Amino acid sequence: MKIIYTDGACSGNPGPGGWAVVALENGHIVKKWGGFKGNTTNNRMELQAAIKALGYLKPNESAKIFTDSEYVKKGITIWLDNWKKKGWKTANKKPVKNQDLWKTLDSLNHSGIQWLYVAGHTGDEMNDLCDSIARQFITTRQKRTMIE
Repeated sequence: MKIIYTDGACSGNPGPGGWAVVALENGHIVKKWGGFKGNTTNNRMELQAAIKALGYLKPNESAKIFTDSEYVKKGITIWLDNWKKKGWKTANKKPVKNQDLWKTLDSLNHSGIQWLYVAGHTGDEMNDLCDSIARQFITTRQKRTMIE
């Protein structure tokens, strides 16, 4: 089973942002990549990283995906079904923010994906690597690249 770490970062919120994904197989990094967006939010970058992680997988391929975003973890595992039932409205009857990205993430997600939360900035090696890559994209303003 593939293990994937994701992270998003933003310099200002909104402001320039970066996202990153690190994929592992058999305990070894097989791919690192990320991207940049000029004017965005941290939540959008976190969602973008999760979307790119799912896009890396073959259809219905199982994986464990780690995120340090409670917004992504709770959104995909708890809130999403209710948002859809309520016509993409929150419990407060307001439109769900970032609907475009949530809908894309939902279309790629499936029962073989395990969503796991990892606390950010606590010394988890792969989470720290993702954070570093995402921030590197903010600094360099590269649109997208592979980091092998």
